[in-house]
Amino acid sequence: MRRHELLRRLHGLLSPRTYFEIGVSTGASLGLSRTRSLGVDPFFTIKRGLECDLRLVRATSDEFFASADAFGHFDGAPFDLAFIDGMHLAEYALRDFINTERRGHPASVIVLDDMLPRIPVEGVRDRRTARSHGSWAGDVYKVVDTLRSLRPDLVCLELDTRPTGTVAVLLPDSSSTTLAAAYDDLVEAYVVPDPQVIPDEVLRRSRALDPEELLRAPIWDGLRRLRERPASEARPEVARLLTEAGLATPR
Repeated sequence: MRRHELLRRLHGLLSPRTYFEIGVSTGASLGLSRTRSLGVDPFFTIKRGLECDLRLVRATSDEFFASADAFGHFDGAPFDLAFIDGMHLAEYALRDFINTERRGHPASVIVLDDMLPRIPVEGVRDRRTARSHGSWAGDVYKVVDTLRSLRPDLVCLELDTRPTGTVAVLLPDSSSTTLAAAYDDLVEAYVVPDPQVIPDEVLRRSRALDPEELLRAPIWDGLRRLRERPASEARPEVARLLTEAGLATPR
């Protein structure tokens, strides 16, 4: 399954009231949205029709998050679905996740792109080196192990999507400060010279689910219902829902 097919299906299952995207590019993924949407990219060049209530912001994600009314288009509502496909370096992807999570709800879903490079050269930090061989996923794959080790409260599911894999993060906590507190130390560990040492389980996708397994999970009605409840009430119910569906078990 390709990543845009996963997103299309998630839109259908979640019927999100709000959709947030970092990394608009030509609009291929944003074109799947039919709801109130917010897209951020400093260099977007839209090449297709967009059919949603949309605010496009031509800025870096850091500039966007620093603005006073960044999420004003959502009128104070959290996002229901987010897609992070920004700069393909681990420190940027982690920062985007931290800032995005702050605007979520326990029933929100966050999808991170380019998490499973297929060959070592796709997972280097130098874009030029990777582009000379094809696609560039960068080293954002490092983020999933950070989330699993420092944030065991999250449910992080690697998904075997084409071309370079995705991760779905469930049960976000807008109040968590754990990642922000650890950020400087994490960046020091992330930023090392190429070539990167990519774990075998990333390249072989041995931990990755068939995306159909996630899409078939009996959670979507519950997530839509629980997002109407206050976060403090919804969190234990979402956790129970994911556990009963077999998704909260570490993978």
